[in-house]
Amino acid sequence: MRVTNPFIKPLALAVAVASFGAMAADDATKHPDDPAATAYEGTPSPIDPGSAKVVRTPGAPDLTDAEFEQAKQIYFERCAGCHGVLRKGATGKPLTPDITQERGIDYLKAFISYGSPAGMPNWLTSGDFTEEEVELMAKYVMHEPPQPPEYGLEEMKATWEVVIPPEERPTKQMNDLNLENLFSVTLRDAGQVALIDGDTHEIAHIIDTGYAVHISRMSASGRYVFVIGRDALVNMIDLWMEEPDTVAKIKVGMEARSVETSKYKGWEDKLAIAGTYWPPQFVIMDGQTLEPKKIVGTRGMTVGTQEYHPEPRVAAIVASHKHPEFIVNVKETGKIMLVNYEDLDNLSITNIDAARFLHDGGWDASMRYFMTAANNSDQIAVVDSQDRNLEAIVDVGKIPHPGRGANFVDPEHGPVWATSHLGDPTIQLIGTDPEGHPDKAWKVVRTLDGQGGGSLFIKTHPESSNLWVDTALNPAEAISQSVAVFDINDLEAGYEVLPIAEWADLGEGPKRVVQPEYNVKGDEVWFSVWNTQDKKSALVIVDDNTRELKKVITDERLVTPTGKFNVYNTQHDVY
Repeated sequence: MRVTNPFIKPLALAVAVASFGAMAADDATKHPDDPAATAYEGTPSPIDPGSAKVVRTPGAPDLTDAEFEQAKQIYFERCAGCHGVLRKGATGKPLTPDITQERGIDYLKAFISYGSPAGMPNWLTSGDFTEEEVELMAKYVMHEPPQPPEYGLEEMKATWEVVIPPEERPTKQMNDLNLENLFSVTLRDAGQVALIDGDTHEIAHIIDTGYAVHISRMSASGRYVFVIGRDALVNMIDLWMEEPDTVAKIKVGMEARSVETSKYKGWEDKLAIAGTYWPPQFVIMDGQTLEPKKIVGTRGMTVGTQEYHPEPRVAAIVASHKHPEFIVNVKETGKIMLVNYEDLDNLSITNIDAARFLHDGGWDASMRYFMTAANNSDQIAVVDSQDRNLEAIVDVGKIPHPGRGANFVDPEHGPVWATSHLGDPTIQLIGTDPEGHPDKAWKVVRTLDGQGGGSLFIKTHPESSNLWVDTALNPAEAISQSVAVFDINDLEAGYEVLPIAEWADLGEGPKRVVQPEYNVKGDEVWFSVWNTQDKKSALVIVDDNTRELKKVITDERLVTPTGKFNVYNTQHDVY
C-alpha cells in the first residue's frame, strides 16, 4: 500500500475501518475486492452538477460556494453510480447526513482515503484524490445531498423536435443497404452511432446522438433505430431515407439507459418507451414522432424490506410478444412492471416483486419468459409474460451481467439460457423448457469455468455452435483483451481463448474487448476493441465457423466503439 503523507492517526484509521467493516456485513453489495464491479458501477453520471441545488445543513462543516461546486462535480463523476444521486444507497451504501454526521469527519476521511473490504475504492492511496479533496468530500457528505431538478412533460416538450414529419418521410426504402445485416454501433465518446454495412464491412453513415449511447433498439418493422444516450437524449433514425438520419428526438431526463418500441401484433411501430435513472421514471411516446404521452414515476417500496426508496432507477425494458405491454425493470426496488399500453389514459400496471438491483436481461428462445439479472442479489428473475407472473427466482454466481443472454440447446439438459458474471469467472446455464424438460426448468443445470470475472456479455446464434464470453472489465490485461469461446456440443472440453485485441494491432491503450454480436446469417461474430478516446479503436470480425480472424475495421471515425446491434437480430430478439 502506498500512502502519501497520511493525515489520519493509525488508531483513528483502525477504528474507522473496523467500524465500516461491521457495517459492510449488512451491505447489499456482497462482493468485496471486486474491481470489475467497481469499474462498472463507478462510471460518471451525465447529470450536470451545476443543476443540483445546494443545501447547507446544520451540524455539517461549512463549505464555500466554490467548494460545494467542486464537491458536486467530484460526486457526480466518482460516486453517484454506486451511492445514488440522492445518496440514499444504490449498489453502494447510503451516505445521508444522519449517518455521516454521526460517523464524524475523521471516520469519513479514513473511509474515503483507504476504502473498505465491501468494495469502496481507496481514493487517496490510489492517487485519485488529494488530501484536500478527501477532506472536501468528507465535509460534503455531511450536508444534505444536492438534488437535481425533476423532469416532467413541460421539460420534455421543450426538447422535443420532429426533424422530418411522418408524412414527409419515404414510403419505401430509398437506399441500397441490406437493412437486415446493418449494424448500429455506439461511438461512445464521440456522441454518435455508426451504421455499418454487415455485407461490405464499410461505414455507411455516422449519425450524431446523445452522449454515450447505451443501446440501440429496432422498431417492430425494422425501419427505425431508436438509440438513447446516457444523457437521456433519444434519437429516432429512419433507415429508409436515402441518407439514414434522425427524424425525431427528445431528451427524456438527465440520465438514462433504456429505450424500446411496441412489438405486439397490431401495435407495431405505434409506441416507444424510455426509462431514466434521473428522475426515476419512464415515459411512453408516440412511435412515429416521439411526442411524450405518459410519464410514470418509479419511486416506492423495495421488495423484501418494504422500505421507501426515493431513487429507483429504470434499467432494462423489453416489449412483450404475448400482450400489448412493456416489461420494465426497476432497479433498486426490485420490481418488474408490466405496463399495458392499450389505454394510456387508464394505464394498467402490474407490479411483480422480484429481487433488488434488477438490471439487464432478455427472452428465452420461446420469447415467453423474460430472464433478467438482479445484479447484486446474485439472482436471475424469470417472468412469464403470457401468464403475467413471476415464474421463478434462480440463484446464480456473483453479479450476473448477461446482456440479453444466450439461448441454445444443451446436449444433455435441453433448451437453456446462459449468463456470465462480473464478479466471478463462471458461466451458468439455466433450463428454460418447463414442458419438455420439467425437471430442468428454472434451475442452474450446468456451470462452466471461464477465463475470468468482469464479463459484460455472452452470445450465441441459432445457426452457431459457439458460445462467446467477453471479460472486458477483468483487471488482468491479457483477459480483458481476449475472449473465451466454448463448443456448445462439447461444453466440458473447456474454452479456447482468442486474442482479439492482438489481432486488431492498435498499439498502446487498454484495448478492452467487449460485446460479441452476430451478423444476420450467424456466420460472423463482431467484437469491439474499446480503446481510450485519444487512441485507436477497432471492430474485429471473426469467422464463426473457423474461429479465425476475418476482418479488422479501423477508421479514425471509430471513436471508442462499444455496443453493436445487428438490425435483424435486435428486431426479432435473436440471441
